[in-house]
Amino acid sequence: MKTSAIAAFCGVAVLAVALAWTSARTGAAADDNEDLKKRIAALEAGQKTILKELQEIKALLQTRPPLPGPAPTTAAPGSPATVAPQQNPTAPPNFDLEVAGAPARGRADAKLVLLEFSDFQCPFCGRYTRETLQQLERDYVDTGKVRYVFRNFPLERLHPLALRSAEAAECARVQGKFWEVHTRLFANQQALAETDLVNTAQAVGLNMSTFQQCFASQLTSPTRIRQDLAEGARAGITGTPTFFMGTMTKEGRMHPLRKLVGAQPYAAFKTAIDGLLSSPELSK
Repeated sequence: MKTSAIAAFCGVAVLAVALAWTSARTGAAADDNEDLKKRIAALEAGQKTILKELQEIKALLQTRPPLPGPAPTTAAPGSPATVAPQQNPTAPPNFDLEVAGAPARGRADAKLVLLEFSDFQCPFCGRYTRETLQQLERDYVDTGKVRYVFRNFPLERLHPLALRSAEAAECARVQGKFWEVHTRLFANQQALAETDLVNTAQAVGLNMSTFQQCFASQLTSPTRIRQDLAEGARAGITGTPTFFMGTMTKEGRMHPLRKLVGAQPYAAFKTAIDGLLSSPELSK
């Protein structure tokens, strides 16, 4: 009888331990499932953001007037028709670009100039800045081979916070702190509201009275940024980031030799830059 009671007690104890272990495993599995659900939700949110961005870009492009078609030609009877070549979207403009007064890094007498037209709210611009720019600066700007110049091209219809962000950066440029603000804005593109821009100005140590006065005046007279937009449009820019590589003229403008579009990887920039640095135009 005593043996039976002990056996029964042991059986109950084993069952209790098994149930406790099963409960613990179930709880851990529930935690894992909850974590997985959160990860999936985050991925879905990111995909929706990218899809919305692509849809907005498509809508913007559809509202643009169509490019002129090829010029009509008259071919002799029996000869093959001649079609005018389409404009190459990666070809640089055939006129020199203004860079005077624009934020710049690197030696003023560097052989090559790399000019970026960018938008502080553009996710592709942010990705390029975070993933590629630092290595370009280390390998080419800091070594004196390339001078890096920045101009604004805020796509207001797609990015409603881009213009004011550019204006805040312009006000920081006046106080010699453009690149500090540039780095912070691209590091956190979710914080571009006016209060965020003011906080950024404080964080980099701007004179706030001067900044506030400049920032308020930009609402009525954002002259420099409008000039950037006008020249960018004239140069055929339809999206950001867009890059031009070239040389400086005696008149202080940039003569573009190469164009890159989009958040290209470092290797694409390296190939283009190395090719130009060794080209006859720059080897003189």
